[in-house]
Amino acid sequence: MTMADASEVYLRKVRASASLKTRSKDYREMMIDFIKRSWPALMEMDVRKVSDRDCENWLTRYQQQYAPTVVNNSIGTLRAVFDEAISTGARFNNPASGLSRVKVKQKRLQLPSRQEFLRFVEEIRTAGARQSKDCANLVRFLAYSGVRIGEARYVTWADVNLAQGEMHVRGDPITATKNGETRYVPMISELEQMLSELRNERPNDSSASTVMRVFECQNSMTHAAAKIGMKRITHHDLRHLFATICIESGVDIPTVSRWLGHKDGGALCMKTYGHLRREHSFSQARRVSFGVGL
Repeated sequence: MTMADASEVYLRKVRASASLKTRSKDYREMMIDFIKRSWPALMEMDVRKVSDRDCENWLTRYQQQYAPTVVNNSIGTLRAVFDEAISTGARFNNPASGLSRVKVKQKRLQLPSRQEFLRFVEEIRTAGARQSKDCANLVRFLAYSGVRIGEARYVTWADVNLAQGEMHVRGDPITATKNGETRYVPMISELEQMLSELRNERPNDSSASTVMRVFECQNSMTHAAAKIGMKRITHHDLRHLFATICIESGVDIPTVSRWLGHKDGGALCMKTYGHLRREHSFSQARRVSFGVGL
């Protein structure tokens, strides 16, 4: 059995998996492609001939070319390919099992202040392009709801319950949200006001009509940020902004985690948002007192 044979067995299982989303399947195929490019001779090698040292040498080269997250996922993929060879009896050990994962440096979030965000939205809204207003609405929608950009495109008016102040986040009609489930989230006041105004502007929209009229606006965001002297942010950063504002407003992390659609009870939220922005940290410190001198 060659490594190409083992890789094909692995990919067939990935493609046939009912639990993996299309995006996840595509990503695993991409990892195989990256491994092939970085180790051209690998696919023609007999799986029995690949040594621990061969894998270590590959990793030394590979981690100089790719980001830590890609490196770690590629290590996992390579191990999985060897596991397929082991399951067929082609070899008895996994030469990639000893490869050390690369430490992923936590990204420090640099998000706009509340005032910067309002200026940012206004700059997008008044940019003068045909869909400037729609782009500004998408930015507000993402920031006020915390939904993922891939979830926002599927929210229809049938999902918006203004009477109860609640929104149904369903995600892709076939695969649902990222974690495979739908969720109901309460609307903060800004989101409720925004959606009420949009609904009044579009009385003829059917319940099946999507609330958003554009589904991405990165160019508009990048230009607006540069125009007002703000650090560039992405669609996903707006989700971070929502979570940060919620936590700074006193919402507990497990609740924010549920609103975001996490299933870990808040572990990821704590890791991502455990730090507080400097101004909020100082304001919270002023609330702490031992009562000395009172």
